[in-house]
Amino acid sequence: MEGIYNLQLLTDKIEEGKGLLIYFSTDGCSVCKVLKPKVSELLHERFPRMTSFYVDTDKSPVLSGQHSVFTIPTILLFFEGKEHLRFSRNISLHQLEEAIDKPYNMVFED
Repeated sequence: MEGIYNLQLLTDKIEEGKGLLIYFSTDGCSVCKVLKPKVSELLHERFPRMTSFYVDTDKSPVLSGQHSVFTIPTILLFFEGKEHLRFSRNISLHQLEEAIDKPYNMVFED
């Protein structure tokens, strides 16, 4: 998951992307450290065409505030430029997978 810290760059990625996941966290969050590689693996294995970014809320409070992220970890899902779902704190990988599955298949249908 690539780190991103520029508001305009993130806004551009959201607007031009078909499917995008943004993972908000900090280096000091132990739950976040365990969850992040699992989310990356899920995307790689099940949703390879999704783009993902990591935002460290300590290093970029502007991005966190702009997206109303006040707790970590928080995952935002965007499809075709619009926020589709938001997961915060206690995040189930199974629920995340189910939430991504239908819109992903609709947006990336071949």
